[in-house]
Amino acid sequence: MKLTVLSVGGSIISPDKVDYIFLSAFRDMILSHLASHEDEKLIFVAGGGAPARVYQDALRRIRPDAEAEMQDWLGIKATHLNAMLLKAVFGALCPSDVVTDPTDPDLEFNGRILVAGGWKPGFSTDTDAVYLAKRFGGKTVINLSNIKKVYTDDPRKNPDATPIDSISWHDFRKMVGDEWNPGLNAPFDPIASRIADESGMTVIAADGRNIENTRAILEGKPYEGTTIGA
Repeated sequence: MKLTVLSVGGSIISPDKVDYIFLSAFRDMILSHLASHEDEKLIFVAGGGAPARVYQDALRRIRPDAEAEMQDWLGIKATHLNAMLLKAVFGALCPSDVVTDPTDPDLEFNGRILVAGGWKPGFSTDTDAVYLAKRFGGKTVINLSNIKKVYTDDPRKNPDATPIDSISWHDFRKMVGDEWNPGLNAPFDPIASRIADESGMTVIAADGRNIENTRAILEGKPYEGTTIGA
């Protein structure tokens, strides 16, 4: 049984409010893909999106010195809301409960799809995706966000930043560093990157709003995105 993990960014589930048009098209594509690939299971890990940012920002405005751990917890709770929505969207294909601890020894994966949210402070849902890939034998994590590729620098701040088609873990980790901060805007979080590197995984970063591109990645066809690996 083939397993693929998709880290579904909150920026595409709920960029400012729930994007139900995207979710409907995403659902249709996934149902079509699974119907023609009966030997495959998928894990979706939901990010926090707008709800996480709104609540974290509110806390920081009230308490600029708010603890990083509490800011993380607000983001984590937002991922649980988005994860429950994804579970509901896929209905009978996702009978297991939403995963909130990828290390739970009693964790069950029934059906074709498993959905997870955030676990605990100290990293983003990218790390949860890597933990679940390790748990169930997946070697590829597809990181879906609102960017088409990883850039050499933040293109919003540096006009000379250029897109990257492929990069080694060594070089990527030099770019993102080793520390996590709540709300960190990185293509793949530093903690997840370290674990994925040590586990020999491949991460594909792509624009999740491009539904057909995501299908191409799942089906091993040419795609637009950045491949991060050894």
